[in-house]
Amino acid sequence: MAALAPTIELLTDSACCAPVRVFLLVENRLLLQTLVRLIRKRSDLLVVGQSWLADGKAPDVSDLKCDVLLIASAHTKWILTNPGLGSEDQRGFKTVLIGMDLDEAEFMAAVRSGVTGYLLQDASASDVVAAVRAVSRGEAVCPPQLCSALFRLAAKIPREMAGQSTGTKPSLTLRQQQLVALVAKGLTNKEIASHLNLSGFTVRNHIHRILRLVNARSRSEAVETIRAHGYAIGA
Repeated sequence: MAALAPTIELLTDSACCAPVRVFLLVENRLLLQTLVRLIRKRSDLLVVGQSWLADGKAPDVSDLKCDVLLIASAHTKWILTNPGLGSEDQRGFKTVLIGMDLDEAEFMAAVRSGVTGYLLQDASASDVVAAVRAVSRGEAVCPPQLCSALFRLAAKIPREMAGQSTGTKPSLTLRQQQLVALVAKGLTNKEIASHLNLSGFTVRNHIHRILRLVNARSRSEAVETIRAHGYAIGA
């Protein structure tokens, strides 16, 4: 079967009842068509554009005329590795990720990138529609299991600010700094091992040592703590 060339289809917008304008960025044509049919059944939503990509490259979204950008999981690395790309302040639209894993580091990277909707793989069609409507109203949507990460982060901020003036900066090796930077981008242990040409066992050991070094309970907490101490680790 011949690979499909990157294609963007822009549709005519209807200004009648000011529906929420949605652009779909989905790598799978079947899923894309399903989402288009799903959204078109809702009178308050309007599909203004869609894209399916066989080569994994995302289109230029700098001038999308939409209110909500809906992105399937295969393209999320593009958002997570570009801080602020999903932010309404920079792009003029809100961003919803669907089909995501229950991963704190990836979730926190999405939040820092400006994403306001984060749905897991088991989300239903009604969940997707509800998320689009919610973010268009200025609300945020995330799984309850990951919401606690935001509460922990908020609780840590006063401690971290105090720690910056009284605590000592953790001493990270160059390799550990490289690894933390990749964790901050939402990469899995397997992806980190491939990127740094290490074994999965070595990566796990590095992460375990880093967690102990900064007294963190999770990867995302370690990233935030290390960033608070002044390390430049990216997204």
